Amino acid sequence: MSLLLTLYGAGSLLVLAWMAHRLVRAPRDVPLWSVTGLIACWAAAYPFGLAADRNEVFLELAPMTSRLVQHVLVLAAVNCMVSFYLFSTLEPHRARNRAAWYGLALLAGVAALTAATAATPDGVRTRDHTVTSVAAFYVTADLYLAAGFALGWLWTRRYARIAEPRLARGLRITSFGMAAIVVADALFVPAVLMRWAGGGRADESLDTAGAAETTLGWFGAVFFLLPGIVLILVGVTYPAAVMRLAALRVWWRHLRAYRRLEPLWTALHRHFPEDALHRVPARPWRDALSLRGVHRRYYRRVIECRDGLVRVSPYLAALGGGADTAAGGGLSGASPGELALRLREALRAHAEGRPVATAAVPVVVPDEGDLDADVRQLVSLSRALRSVRTAEPE
Repeated sequence: MSLLLTLYGAGSLLVLAWMAHRLVRAPRDVPLWSVTGLIACWAAAYPFGLAADRNEVFLELAPMTSRLVQHVLVLAAVNCMVSFYLFSTLEPHRARNRAAWYGLALLAGVAALTAATAATPDGVRTRDHTVTSVAAFYVTADLYLAAGFALGWLWTRRYARIAEPRLARGLRITSFGMAAIVVADALFVPAVLMRWAGGGRADESLDTAGAAETTLGWFGAVFFLLPGIVLILVGVTYPAAVMRLAALRVWWRHLRAYRRLEPLWTALHRHFPEDALHRVPARPWRDALSLRGVHRRYYRRVIECRDGLVRVSPYLAALGGGADTAAGGGLSGASPGELALRLREALRAHAEGRPVATAAVPVVVPDEGDLDADVRQLVSLSRALRSVRTAEPE
């Protein structure tokens, strides 16, 4: 139980930080605000619930008051979830009208919880369900949560059928979490009622009711409630996390290609420094560590390598490398090792100022027409340069 509670608290804070980052980039996205509100309410409810469970005073609030704050935040999270679906599927004015009606239901629920808290005598433990006001508090909250998440489950399953694959997977994960919370609340309500009904009977009946409530409550919390919350957090972040992982794979591929092109780029840049795309980032350290910074340097290096090969291509053609390569397409007319040797001689000829034809010819042109294929050809040539140790002529 403690491990699941820790995962709930830490997961809520981590997801909240991620959602806040997304909000900075899309501050007018109302559905995103709704999801962020859902996570924020869960994260804020965690310390109040923990204090109430331990029967401790938190922020000068009595344990039962902390329990009230926790459940008000949890009920507000349900309304944030409802708002997400409303503003994602309806016209803005219709979504606002529907959200207002659900807001009235929230106010009614909060009023009922507040009245139950006020009616609870001082010193009563927050989970003493033999007290009528405490039992009414939990039954009201659990019924509200069960109805809200059941509605959310229906909407989530409906939109998962028409969403694009990545989003659909996230919605299905979220729906599993919502279904688990509904089951948990369905177990909590009879558990509370059983404990309350047995509260005024003989000790043996009281022990039986207490044992049944403990069993149902523990089972619902451990196997449904907390795992359901974790599943919802996973489902909410799944689409964005998958996109980030895909972006990270592209970043890693660009970083490796950037480094592997260094021998070729160094050799060409020393002879044709005027081809460098001069751009000094405003924040060089941030540019070096960011995803965009790696992509920017990668594309610059590819362009500069290609420009350098265009400039040296007349010398390659005079040595036979350019014509063979052009005729064979890519490296089929000359192996990377052969072309690396010719490139070494061509750069030496350029440095010595030998006269050549002014027309450029294709060099290491890939069979496919995309950038990745072009980079693969350049990387093959760069590796060959490294192997023959001809980064630059003497």
